[in-house]
Amino acid sequence: MKKLIVAGGTGFLGQAITEYFINDFDKIVILSRSGNKKIGKIHYVHWDAKTLGKWSTELEGAIAVINLSGKNVNTRYTKRNKDLILSSRIEATKVIGEAISKCNTPPLLWINGSAAHIYKDSENVPMTESAGRLGSGFWAEVCQAWEKACTDFDLPETRRIILRTSLVFGRQGGVLPMLIGIVKKGLGGKMGTGRQQVSWIHTTDYCRIIKWIIGNSDASGVYNLAAPQPVTNKNLMKLLRKKLRIPFGLSSPAWLIEIGAFFMRTETELILKSSYVIPEKLLKEGFKFKYNTIEECLEDLI
Repeated sequence: MKKLIVAGGTGFLGQAITEYFINDFDKIVILSRSGNKKIGKIHYVHWDAKTLGKWSTELEGAIAVINLSGKNVNTRYTKRNKDLILSSRIEATKVIGEAISKCNTPPLLWINGSAAHIYKDSENVPMTESAGRLGSGFWAEVCQAWEKACTDFDLPETRRIILRTSLVFGRQGGVLPMLIGIVKKGLGGKMGTGRQQVSWIHTTDYCRIIKWIIGNSDASGVYNLAAPQPVTNKNLMKLLRKKLRIPFGLSSPAWLIEIGAFFMRTETELILKSSYVIPEKLLKEGFKFKYNTIEECLEDLI
């Protein structure tokens, strides 16, 4: 039986993966905090993302385990929330590693989440897997600890991949619907200086990369999941206004964004940080993106 495991698979990316791979596997197991249920090939299996349990037997003989578990980062960085953002990722990753280590027939592949925000803020120096400099601050430190929790295990029979994912653009979730809402309210001008780079990837390419990794036994280690051509915030907002046929958009200085984020109970890091991330390994190893430019991406999604 061809079996795929998706931990934390009820969110935006998990749903995209499930829909994309539904015809490629005999069984897709979603590890979720909700109850057990079955919908066709999709089996929802309860876990607490902390401790071993009956769910761990599902990993036996799996083609791949994809770990997307972790508290949503779209929240204020209070001490409690920061603790939960970190612990939810570390605990889930460690217990998956423990479960794999106890399998009689371990999964062939373990794909673990991370984020492109592990890199330092950069407007003009590309951050690649080989030459990118790790950043400092809360989110960069979370990603470094998250990756270490995965790589610390000795699992000789299971290939491991870490995905440093940039902003994922899709219709059903992620950052794009939020940006569209901002533009429609007439606030679609540049944010902050507008010079900050935005690294992004289309949901289809996100899933295509995972399929490519599953089928490419030579793929290993860290991969940047970002389209080859980042876009500045200023140009992104301009393209969104054009696509939505909204002729104007008020710009938002950093101080105003900080105030707005406070009342929306979120943070400004994903908007104001400059993320100039390039998928060097994917390009060198022959992966072909379907959506290379933000223009192509928006043409498809809007």
